Amino acid sequence: MNNNVENLPPHTLRLLYKEVSTLTSDPPPGIKLFPNEEDVTDVQVTIEGPEGTPYAGGLFRMKLVLGKEFPSSPPKGFFLTKIFHPNVGPSGEICVNVLKRDWSAEMGLRHVLLTIRCLLIHPNPESALNEEAGRLLLEDYEGYAARARLLTEIHAQRPPAAGAGIATAASSVNENGASTSGPPPGNNEGPAPPTEGPMAKKHAGDRDKKAAKKKADKKRALRRL
Repeated sequence: MNNNVENLPPHTLRLLYKEVSTLTSDPPPGIKLFPNEEDVTDVQVTIEGPEGTPYAGGLFRMKLVLGKEFPSSPPKGFFLTKIFHPNVGPSGEICVNVLKRDWSAEMGLRHVLLTIRCLLIHPNPESALNEEAGRLLLEDYEGYAARARLLTEIHAQRPPAAGAGIATAASSVNENGASTSGPPPGNNEGPAPPTEGPMAKKHAGDRDKKAAKKKADKKRALRRL
């Protein structure tokens, strides 16, 4: 797609920059924007697969492309992540009324993005771009859902959370005998007790006191039986 910034009038660009900025700082639920600093007419987002749908657990990349007639003409929507959905064509193009006959110049991008996410909850087989998905949705929902889940698992896996590999990396270092600066994450045992010197004697005394107390507590418990 070509950069359309130079084709839009200044007042449209100002409104568009403002809306994209607002959507970036306050995105709709389940949606995150990644502004294209070089081309504000190329709106890149990720959409979380809604719970209770075959797309749950997936993270789908998608974009809106605003043409030179925007906002008189609707943007075009494309899924960049492969998805099995009646209203998404083989090249990722999205078929939804808000991007066609229901579009109006007063509509904002927030409304468009929410409508596309709702499309993952309520597909419309009557305007299918993927005929196989539309047919399965009408005739064999379980078959449709299984196929959609499979493609979600293959193509829409979420990236690992930040720091997810730290504990594993720490344990592998220890297994190889390398020194570490402290205990691995999740180890609450604290530093090893000293083995010599005054602190060692104090630790031994504390240990003996704890053992004696534990023994006395055990005797009292036996007397109560």
